[in-house]
Amino acid sequence: MSKLINSSPKFLSKLLPITKMPAFTLYGARGSTNTNRVRLTLAEGGFTDYEIVLLNLQKGEQKSKDNMTRHPWGKIPVITFPDGFTLYESRAICKYLTRKYSFPLLPLSSDLKAVAQFDQAESEEMVYFAEPAGKIGFEKFVKRFMGLPADEVVVADALKAVERFFDVAERMLQQKDYMAGANFSLADINYLPLVQRLFVCGYGDVVRGRKTVSAWWDRCMDRPGIQKMLAEDKEATRR
Repeated sequence: MSKLINSSPKFLSKLLPITKMPAFTLYGARGSTNTNRVRLTLAEGGFTDYEIVLLNLQKGEQKSKDNMTRHPWGKIPVITFPDGFTLYESRAICKYLTRKYSFPLLPLSSDLKAVAQFDQAESEEMVYFAEPAGKIGFEKFVKRFMGLPADEVVVADALKAVERFFDVAERMLQQKDYMAGANFSLADINYLPLVQRLFVCGYGDVVRGRKTVSAWWDRCMDRPGIQKMLAEDKEATRR
């Protein structure tokens, strides 16, 4: 089972000694879509031999000296291994972990067409979806915790871009079950945290209002590993 560590020194001092060193440490934050992208990948792979250290973004812990040595841009997530190997940027982390631990989330390198379709789907997510969806999440979710009002003009423009994307996805998903083809992959996982954020911000209708997109979303969310992670998160919020 992955260990969840609060970054507070007072909390750390109360921990019992760890007899078995975890495979790696994931530095992230609650509510971080990028952190959740990595956690969803690990959940889908059924991998739990890692430690997670939560940083408090509101307190600026991501800009601490220690984290700046791990991530030169002062962000999260980051993974570090006992041998000193460190990697940041969520999509790079997910690909590395998938290859290292042989999660069935990437096409075989020998299947050139499948690899090309995966690369295409990955590019579509980054170019056409992540930026506008991220803007909505920042304006309607992050700013709320910062005590700042959302810029509704930014939200409206970003929402139009997200709707255009899902209009195209609605047509594409009539020909395939998942974003990169017939099989669930990292291309789908890349979407999940920001789509979840759209639901939290009250824009779930952009998914539910499109039949094939909605069916794709249900197929993704019904996967046992993902359901297990979501249940654990829900339980953690009750503590």
